[in-house]
Amino acid sequence: MFAGFEKTRRHVNGVDITYRIGGSGAGLLLLHGHPQTHVIWHKVAETLAQHFTVVAADLRGYGDSSKPPATDDHSSYSKREMARDNVELMSALGFPTFAVLAHDRGARAAHRLALDHPQAVTRLALLDIAPTLAMYTQTDEAFARAYWHWFFLIRPSPLPETLLEADPEQYLRSVMGSRSAGLAPFADEAFTEYLRCASLPGAARGVCEDYRASASIDLTHDRADIAAGHKLEMPLMVLWGAEGVVGKCFDPLKEWREVATDVRGKALQCGHYIAEEAPDALLAEVLPFLM
Repeated sequence: MFAGFEKTRRHVNGVDITYRIGGSGAGLLLLHGHPQTHVIWHKVAETLAQHFTVVAADLRGYGDSSKPPATDDHSSYSKREMARDNVELMSALGFPTFAVLAHDRGARAAHRLALDHPQAVTRLALLDIAPTLAMYTQTDEAFARAYWHWFFLIRPSPLPETLLEADPEQYLRSVMGSRSAGLAPFADEAFTEYLRCASLPGAARGVCEDYRASASIDLTHDRADIAAGHKLEMPLMVLWGAEGVVGKCFDPLKEWREVATDVRGKALQCGHYIAEEAPDALLAEVLPFLM
């Protein structure tokens, strides 16, 4: 996986961010989702690196990146801090401006990055999410049953952490295997890496604090932007899985057009884990958009 890429880490914004870098040309930041790492991009990274300098980073709390202590207000795992991590990373690597392709939790961090640092983001592609605030405020029974982990992981510490730490493999298989495609999309090497990282000290805390932040301080930040009339102004592409929960429970294009001015997108014939389920379809959409 990741032929021609270097795996390394850099200290930014008070944490160490682990990332792979490869290719040449304009910068392209890739951000992964839960409960995974930057390895989700292993089926598309080499093709993207033919056109860009690709930086695939582990979010704080995930993979081999730092897992800082929790704070009472969950701010140490806010999407604002995750955004700052990656803006500083890209700047340190020589990219004051760059495009972003992000999935799931990483797409939520990318949404905040583009709001807080609009001068840095040239183009933004988000995979299988609607805005966090819209998803919480429109939660119904179908969504709650499918995304049960959204509500389990935000329970007070230490209950969720204790259960995740007791059997991280069972947690991964339950969350990832319960989607429309089961565990079939995940290469053995990739799943082994997800399990290694989910078993690291502090990994359970990182996951839970990410979700606790999304249900608290992140919503405060989102409401403040809406109240101030702030919207994403850069070109935005949103893609979602036709077999996934997001497209069935929400109208992604409608929701993103509430918070952005230049939106296009569509459903792809796959489920939630687009980069691993439908890499060719993903590349066919994002390459022309990002170029």
